[in-house]
Amino acid sequence: MMKILAVIPARYDSQRFPGKPLAKIGDRSMVQWVYEAAKSCSAFSEVVVATDSQKVADCVLGFGGKVEMTRSDHLSGTDRVAEVAQRYPEMTVIVNVQGDQPFVTPLMLTQLVAPYLAAETPPMTTLACPLDPDSGYLDPNVVKVICDRHHDALYFSRSPIPFYRNSGEAPVYQHLGLYAFSRDFLVKYAQLPPTPLEHCEGLEQLRVLEHGYKIRVCYSSMSVVEVNTPEDLAVAQLLVEQEVRSHS
Repeated sequence: MMKILAVIPARYDSQRFPGKPLAKIGDRSMVQWVYEAAKSCSAFSEVVVATDSQKVADCVLGFGGKVEMTRSDHLSGTDRVAEVAQRYPEMTVIVNVQGDQPFVTPLMLTQLVAPYLAAETPPMTTLACPLDPDSGYLDPNVVKVICDRHHDALYFSRSPIPFYRNSGEAPVYQHLGLYAFSRDFLVKYAQLPPTPLEHCEGLEQLRVLEHGYKIRVCYSSMSVVEVNTPEDLAVAQLLVEQEVRSHS
């Protein structure tokens, strides 16, 4: 029987937003929002938070979550996930549930692992949603992904891709930063050296494509608010306040 481990990397010393996992949205910390969403996904066999911060660990234990302490020298969240995966040899699929997506839904997480649930074995999957051509196409903070006819990623970019020399439809979507890996490939991924395009774009998933591996792109009908900065946090807090008011 397939077992899927969901790992939430939670780094306290973020350069853009120190202490981000513990930032409050409504009455809960952001890491608790993400943890509860992942726990609500029936496809996952186990959910853990991976952190090098005792403050984050204490918070997770305080709301009844499971936590794994990791080294503090990891360059990416995926490297932290790979360290934790070594402690769960019985798991066949490992999911990186980004700790900056407090509004991720169980449906989106199920869509992310859908190929594995269908007994397919891609090295890696990720999630994408429709791209808003007016607001997202030119925005470098909105990562675009273009796909081949088999729904595998051809390229990810912060630039507007493709260039429309001719009018028409193109298989371009907004990338959502969620990843799942077959166990064997995650071990391999953690050993791949960084690559030029990864460095230029600041997108770690390009390392996979540059080394010749495939990423299956799964689809969601919507995006969710990510929290990368204090300004993003204010937007998230406003959304929760509006939701509370609508139910009062």
